[in-house]
Amino acid sequence: MSASMAIQTLNNSPRFVVAFAETSAEILETQQLRYRIFAGELGASIDGGEEGIDSDHYDQYCKHLTVREAHTGRLVACTRILTDDLAPKAGGFYSAGEFDLKMIDALPGRVMEVGRTCVDAEYRSGAVIAVLWQGLAEFIIKSGFDYLFGCASIGLEDGGANAHAILEQIKDKYMAANWQRVRPLIPLPAADARPAQRAKLPPLLRAYFSLGAKACGEPYWDRDFNCADVFVLVNVTDLHPRYARHFLERTQHEETPLAGHA
Repeated sequence: MSASMAIQTLNNSPRFVVAFAETSAEILETQQLRYRIFAGELGASIDGGEEGIDSDHYDQYCKHLTVREAHTGRLVACTRILTDDLAPKAGGFYSAGEFDLKMIDALPGRVMEVGRTCVDAEYRSGAVIAVLWQGLAEFIIKSGFDYLFGCASIGLEDGGANAHAILEQIKDKYMAANWQRVRPLIPLPAADARPAQRAKLPPLLRAYFSLGAKACGEPYWDRDFNCADVFVLVNVTDLHPRYARHFLERTQHEETPLAGHA
């Protein structure tokens, strides 16, 4: 993937540019954006220090994919990628701290983990996440990966009622086969109530499922981030060659946080 690549948005206007962060300053920007969303918006318990950053030891082993507004250079979205060749140096995949990943270890071919995905509050539209996903798809296809996996978060601000309603929808439509299940190390506890209105899939989960992703079992209860993490798996052969058209046609405008912190 080139260092910088302009992507057409839904209205065919080159408003955004997707590229990998190449300097420590660019990586710092992604960590600051992550902190603003995970700690500032979602209330995650993160020690951001004086600079207000979300960082961990995995960052040094990851590629950091960014989306910027073309005419201002403003960072508007990011995600990080941990590939199977670098995961052992990082001590394993991040998700291994939340799930038993024996299923991932048994998959044929190359695998990569995507995590810490977030979009600036002022830019939460189908166009921005489509740009991010197009850059991700180019990297996946050119690098020869066979599977993509990661977590998408569901907030627990209401005590879990909305999350459990969403999980029921997932079980009805998007569950993986039994042999592709993972086990959460801390299961989500039951909720005492039901949501007042119909629960909506979070934007990141909807984006994954629109690609053909499958949920791989019960979620992990992340108490630091106050969320339920749904583990999802994408078989790359389901994406290529019609990925871009499929995703762009099905992405819709969103006004809620887009986040997945695996």
